[in-house]
Amino acid sequence: MKLAIGCDHGGFKLAEALRAHMKDKGIEYVDFGTHSTDSVDYPLIANQVAKAVSGGEADLGVLVCSTGIGISIAANKVKGIRAAVVTNELCAGLTRSDNDSNILCLGGKVVDEETAVKIFDTFVNTRFEGGRHARRVGQITDIEAGRL
Repeated sequence: MKLAIGCDHGGFKLAEALRAHMKDKGIEYVDFGTHSTDSVDYPLIANQVAKAVSGGEADLGVLVCSTGIGISIAANKVKGIRAAVVTNELCAGLTRSDNDSNILCLGGKVVDEETAVKIFDTFVNTRFEGGRHARRVGQITDIEAGRL
């Protein structure tokens, strides 16, 4: 599995912890920055990660800003992206199993590093269940394509 990761200045510290965790676990990833606490515009980073996921360069993505909200809104503008703001392990598992979310969004001011690592592990290790959930994800895709 290959991941894409990106953050803004508000998510830098938490993203650094996730990068270290991925390195420790031997998880291959493409890093779209940022690499400091200097102010950057999160929509541009979200777009790069989302395009890497939607284009098949990465299987899943991780985005971090101060709350996870702004960066998720930007990522969700890219066709084929289902980015979810997650604050606990339960939601991390359910957004993958039920919604087939492909980008995890976290808030550097919302979750601590230990919790973020647990959320990350749950997200990447949970598979989409399909079944009745596939019908609903299909409806989301139809809305995105303007068919509904």
